[in-house]
Amino acid sequence: MQDFQKNSDIFNLLSEGVSEGIIVVNSDQIIVATNTSSLQMFGYEKGELIGKPLDILIPKRYHAGHDAHVDNFIAKSDKRQMGHGRNLYGICKDGKEFPVEAGLNPFEFYGATYVMALIINITERKNREEELSHWARIFDESLNEIFIFDADTFKFLNINKEAQRNIGYSFEELYTMTPVDIKPDMDISEFNTLISPLLKDETARVKFETKHGRKDGTKYPVEVHLQLSNLGEKKVFVAFILDITERKNYTENLENIVEERTQQLTEALAVEKELNELKTRFLSLVSHEFKTPLSSILTSITLLGKYTETEQQPKRDKHVTTIKNKVKYLDTILNDFLSVERLESGKVNYKIEEFPLSKTVNEVVYNANMLLKSGQQIRYPENIDELNIQFDEKTLELALSNLVHNAIKYSPEDSTINIKVDIKDTGYAISVIDEGIGIPEEEQKHIFNRYFRAENALLTQGTGIGLNIAKQHIENLGGSLEFSSVESKGSTFTLSIPKLKTN
Repeated sequence: MQDFQKNSDIFNLLSEGVSEGIIVVNSDQIIVATNTSSLQMFGYEKGELIGKPLDILIPKRYHAGHDAHVDNFIAKSDKRQMGHGRNLYGICKDGKEFPVEAGLNPFEFYGATYVMALIINITERKNREEELSHWARIFDESLNEIFIFDADTFKFLNINKEAQRNIGYSFEELYTMTPVDIKPDMDISEFNTLISPLLKDETARVKFETKHGRKDGTKYPVEVHLQLSNLGEKKVFVAFILDITERKNYTENLENIVEERTQQLTEALAVEKELNELKTRFLSLVSHEFKTPLSSILTSITLLGKYTETEQQPKRDKHVTTIKNKVKYLDTILNDFLSVERLESGKVNYKIEEFPLSKTVNEVVYNANMLLKSGQQIRYPENIDELNIQFDEKTLELALSNLVHNAIKYSPEDSTINIKVDIKDTGYAISVIDEGIGIPEEEQKHIFNRYFRAENALLTQGTGIGLNIAKQHIENLGGSLEFSSVESKGSTFTLSIPKLKTN
């Protein structure tokens, strides 16, 4: 060590001119010389390391392996980079560790063997390498597609794994392709227009939606984020691609749901509006239907009081008959309302029994004859005298009466109401055919709605309940009530009664 120090001036002259740290050790790994750069690197003052073992500059966990490595190196006496392929670390006087790169050079001096270590602090390089490695992993492991392509030729330069996996082309195939090759709905002219803002302003970003074409011919929607960047001296475009298939599906489904809900709301509002109109019309009708007969009853009672003479009995009888008819009419209306309530509450009890159809038809026609207008007549059905059916007799009489009364009400004088009965394999069809005012085509869909009355029937007495009640009762028993009508020509209403199976 003393021989080496005698010539320290030569060493200082040579070592102080380099930026790397230089440390010289003898064969016992004792430090015999240092330069200023090494002292600054490890945090020591001039001369402070002389005579100290080299291990003072190495973290303790590496001591055992390091001593054997240096001894082996000296024995072979060759020049090499120390710890090649491994991470080497130095330790400062204050205990702080840092990565280093060390090159070892053995030499002879006055018959003694020395090793000169050329040491470089590679902290910044390691940080850059780790940063690059970090971004490389992000690039390669990203769940989004990333494409890098040349700004001049548009050829792909790098593609991450997710892009290769999703699009189906191999890396080798993609390196011969451009973005236009994977955008089936875009040509080169459109692509140039798209990237032109980036070429004018390198800080700009472009975001757009398009479709990518896979190798198998399928397409999928994507959102593209495109920007200009540098790869060394080369200008490149970096494209971050988001597969938005699920987003598009969700959006389309949401739009469909919104459209469906809007349609439902529109329909509901239309129904609500229609119901409100029907309620208004119903209240007006009920007011009229009750007011008119009550007024007639009051008038007849007033007049009755004036006919006191015996010979005025026919006049009294006429008013008594009027009162009876009006009371019976009011009773019918009230029964209709009660029938509606029973239907809605489910408190209807039907009694199925066998009875002659002619009996029911006769009763309906007999009662209807008192309502006939001048010249009107009812044509009785043929060949039903021996016909027995199984059904609820009261329900059939109610429904048939409603149809016949309507036919009389909405038909002119001197017209004929036909009642026909057809016997079928599945049951019986009882039709009431009139020559009346008919039902306007645009209003026929409402004819069985409760409280509804067609515009051309508003001046005729009625509540709009009868048909609704008849249809519900008949359908509750497995039958049906249907109609056909032509305005100004007449209507045909048909009751279909099923044949009940017998044991």
